[in-house]
Amino acid sequence: MHFPITLVTLVAPLIVSAAPWKRALSSADLQVLKFADLLEQLESRFYTEALAKFQTSDFQEAGFTSGDLPIQQITLIMNDEATHATALGDTIVANGGQVISGCKFNFSSALTDVNTFIATARVVEQVGVGAYLGGTAIISDRAVLQVAGTIATVESRHQTILNALNGANTIPNAFDIPLSPSQVLAIAGGFISGCDVGIPEPVTANAPLTVTNVTGPIQPGTTLSFQSPAINSSIHDNTLFCQIIVGGQNVSTPMPLDQCTVPQNTNGPVVVLITSDSEPLAVSTVDQVTGTTVAGPTVFFVDSVSDLLGKEVRPSMGNSSASAGTSASTS
Repeated sequence: MHFPITLVTLVAPLIVSAAPWKRALSSADLQVLKFADLLEQLESRFYTEALAKFQTSDFQEAGFTSGDLPIQQITLIMNDEATHATALGDTIVANGGQVISGCKFNFSSALTDVNTFIATARVVEQVGVGAYLGGTAIISDRAVLQVAGTIATVESRHQTILNALNGANTIPNAFDIPLSPSQVLAIAGGFISGCDVGIPEPVTANAPLTVTNVTGPIQPGTTLSFQSPAINSSIHDNTLFCQIIVGGQNVSTPMPLDQCTVPQNTNGPVVVLITSDSEPLAVSTVDQVTGTTVAGPTVFFVDSVSDLLGKEVRPSMGNSSASAGTSASTS
């Protein structure tokens, strides 16, 4: 279907003024908007709690050249997320839906100190970008798709800022990695409780996955071990495989679980799933076979390429700011 509506006319009511935006939306498109709104609620609350806890001096002690710089940037990001949540929520209601409410968010594991917060925020924004990219495969209304794109680009800018605040490569890849709702919940679900997350049946959240054996930066050649409630004594490790996905690939790199090693020349975000066979997974969530997934994904960063901007923002990190265990930070 073609909508003869200019971009400004389409986007302005939703994003600029955050006024309710009404059209005949399918139930599936409403579900996507509700899930996106939930993630925006999570992000907004996360940054709000962080800014209430950490002061300028805390950021200075964590190695920032200026303690005011991260506070300024995080405040801008927090305001964006709150605006997104309000606009999406108003649109859902205007189209006959109900916003997901009553959720409890527990960020205690992610707010233990500035380093943990900044590393987790980097992951949160990467997941946000992936969620919007994955949502493009589900949305049927082209106008809704376009509006989602206007938010996704802003989430990507947030990601760049968080890369810099981690002292890392600001633009590590030419391509991002899409994530399905089931995958997003495997990563972020540990933060959320007390509400229906809005994914329609028969879709369910994947089992969470955590990197367990790495305490420092993950680099090319690092061998990984994992923990998940789905990996237990009833499943032999020698029947499982890790699937490593990086930006720009068409398919994953599969390896036996006990030999799961970060490939050489890896830089930037890495998505890892555990599967029951060695068939590579399509990176596109449209083509990805999900029936073999046992757990994950988890997301971590490999910072193997130095970045002058990142070093200027946080010189103490150098190119060693990789953060591991995305799912671990939510559990």
